[in-house]
Amino acid sequence: MIRVDSIEALREVRHQWRMEDQKVGFVPTMGNLHNGHLSLLDKARERANKTICSIYVNPLQFDRPDDLANYPRTLEKDLAKLEEIGADMVFCPTDEHIYPRGMEHATTVDVPGITNVLDGAHRPGHFIGVATVVCKLFNMVQPELAVFGEKDFQQLLVVKRMTADLNLPVEIVGAPTARESHGLAMSSRNNNLSTEERAHGAWIFKTLQAGAKQLLKGERDFQSIEKTQIDTLKAQGFDPDYYSIRRNFDLEVAREDDETEDLIILVAAQCGKARLIDNLHLASYS
Repeated sequence: MIRVDSIEALREVRHQWRMEDQKVGFVPTMGNLHNGHLSLLDKARERANKTICSIYVNPLQFDRPDDLANYPRTLEKDLAKLEEIGADMVFCPTDEHIYPRGMEHATTVDVPGITNVLDGAHRPGHFIGVATVVCKLFNMVQPELAVFGEKDFQQLLVVKRMTADLNLPVEIVGAPTARESHGLAMSSRNNNLSTEERAHGAWIFKTLQAGAKQLLKGERDFQSIEKTQIDTLKAQGFDPDYYSIRRNFDLEVAREDDETEDLIILVAAQCGKARLIDNLHLASYS
């Protein structure tokens, strides 16, 4: 596995691969890798000749300084995992590479509309940080395709829209959410949970399943379903930001005449020291 830290070194290898007509699949991460991240690399490997993973904790997408300071950084362990699964390259840029004039002077990317709801409403500026760093990484890595996990579904839609709007020549591939055995969605933030909290976090997926069952039975009182499951989360000790039934193609609030397979339920809730997010597509649930 090749490790590069500079854009120049990245482009040198990338140029050689292009000369060899190698198709590159890219997985951008903030490190602290778990099996969910590794499954994204597997998906990239299925569709490309070479795989690149980036590890960069992006300050611009954090809305709280303490959250950025506490984000787990495990570079050496991450490199060992990537080596073991056979990643071809890992790109580990610094803040100076990503924001050479500093974040306060950086050109940013804003994807309007879709970033103003759900996590966008609760984390001001978050998706500007996401869209900006992903756009920059795409320009640096120049992959043919990039893989993103569906756990961060709003992020996936933001990246898809940004890529289309800016005419970037990158195919965006979504990968199913990887889960613990009890249903909790895998996340780097799960490291902030105690053993008991990690097991208790499975309640988030249970509320998604409960809401999905009602919708599949034909229930269309969306607000009642949302309130019931928010109350369930509160009763279980969570502090929910939202539990929302939306259309899966634009994140608009669900309407009574929407097809069931076009609906998705999204949730975000605080559990101990960790803010957990998850979602469930009705089309993939039975």
